[in-house]
Amino acid sequence: MTAQILGPSVPSCILLILAAAFIFSSSAAQQIATARILLYTATADFRHDSIPTAIQALHNQSSNFNVAFDSTEDKTKFTDSNLALYDAIMFVSTTGEVLDDSGKTAFQNFLNKGGNFIGVHSASDTLRTTPFYEEELGAYFDYHPALQNATVDVIGPSHPSTSMLPAEWHVQDEMYNFKSDPRSLGAVVILSANESSYVDTGVRQFNQGTPHPTAWFQEHGAGVQSGGIAGRSFYTSLGHLNETWEDNLFMAHVMGGVMWALQANTTKAFNASAEIGNSQSTTTASMVPASGSSSVQP
Repeated sequence: MTAQILGPSVPSCILLILAAAFIFSSSAAQQIATARILLYTATADFRHDSIPTAIQALHNQSSNFNVAFDSTEDKTKFTDSNLALYDAIMFVSTTGEVLDDSGKTAFQNFLNKGGNFIGVHSASDTLRTTPFYEEELGAYFDYHPALQNATVDVIGPSHPSTSMLPAEWHVQDEMYNFKSDPRSLGAVVILSANESSYVDTGVRQFNQGTPHPTAWFQEHGAGVQSGGIAGRSFYTSLGHLNETWEDNLFMAHVMGGVMWALQANTTKAFNASAEIGNSQSTTTASMVPASGSSSVQP
């Protein structure tokens, strides 16, 4: 199904074209090993039905982009020794307190050593009392109006996650509102919800800035502590429906953000002298169920 995109259907070749663009770009040419991502989908509050579909959709892109996803919902995987094997951590539709204090410390150490971060959808409704996470992500979720058709505008500088999108992208999704403006942390907003295209009867209590932030990136993730090595951070608030994750244009948007984040040149897949990351070519990781408590380790 392709209900997420309201315009003409997009052929699957768009993902292959995007992958080829990364392979032949000057940044991607520096890749020396398979990039490895810890894909975390744990939930402590609301759980999205689309999580298994999202996991499968990401694993399906592994061979196209020379990246391996290790899926887990086991918070004990957040240790210094385990996270040191990854080039990025990716939170997809996580909610609530999905890490304990030791896990948060390992996550912070990962970021301090140049680790990259990607967040999707309700990743912004996660670890709500953890300052470094809010800074690395960009802003916390506040509320959203009812699921409905809306228009998302491509704004800001050209970016690999938006280069394939129409200037006015018609979607069916939740238009998130946030508790702060991600631009206040140095984030660059690249997608904006067109507020004239949908109905929002909620009461806004926070200033999220204008235009309405929907997706953004940080060249240097603000969650790193002083003296650390800042990797990249990318976040998109879209991704609610199963149909969304089955849509080629949305997947091109997400994978564009993923690959851009990896090319920070701060991890071993791209930089042999980096402190963390995967330094060896590997086969594509196996899919594990979203409800599983273990991941496929390097």
